[in-house]
Amino acid sequence: MTTGTGKKIARSKEPAAIVANDREDRQGAAKGVGGSQFDEWNSLLSTQTIEALSADDADASRRQAQLRAAVFGLAGIGPKDELEAMMAAKLVVAHDAEMDCYRRAKNAHTPAERREYLNLAIKLARTSVALVGALDKHRGKGQQNVRVGPVHVNDSAQAVIGNVERSGEG
Repeated sequence: MTTGTGKKIARSKEPAAIVANDREDRQGAAKGVGGSQFDEWNSLLSTQTIEALSADDADASRRQAQLRAAVFGLAGIGPKDELEAMMAAKLVVAHDAEMDCYRRAKNAHTPAERREYLNLAIKLARTSVALVGALDKHRGKGQQNVRVGPVHVNDSAQAVIGNVERSGEG
């Protein structure tokens, strides 16, 4: 067995030592796809994503285009760490499966078959929304800050709660 850097790992009854700070493993050349400074992780994640796609019945050129698009999708999401990369991979695969269900529903032979594929597509769409929410939460987006404090209003004054912007006029 070899590592991604071509080093051979001897098989023995004792557990093999894994060196996590090997400079050759920490190049991070594909960090934009897998979110890690460790290229073996980045390679594993992109391979898992590609293998989970649904175009087994596609011709070779369509399959190649789909694989490239999946990797571009991962890069477009731009995972900043390994956890974001796992969520990004699931998003890409869930989207692919959802679109495949819609395609199959369109080509269904019976109303029951169409309904089943549409129900699966809806579940996958919900999964995608949940993954986007989890990714946003992990990135710190979508959080609301509420400040509570005293508000004093004199008898002849008006109070406004919220953001107030003045225009450049008078």
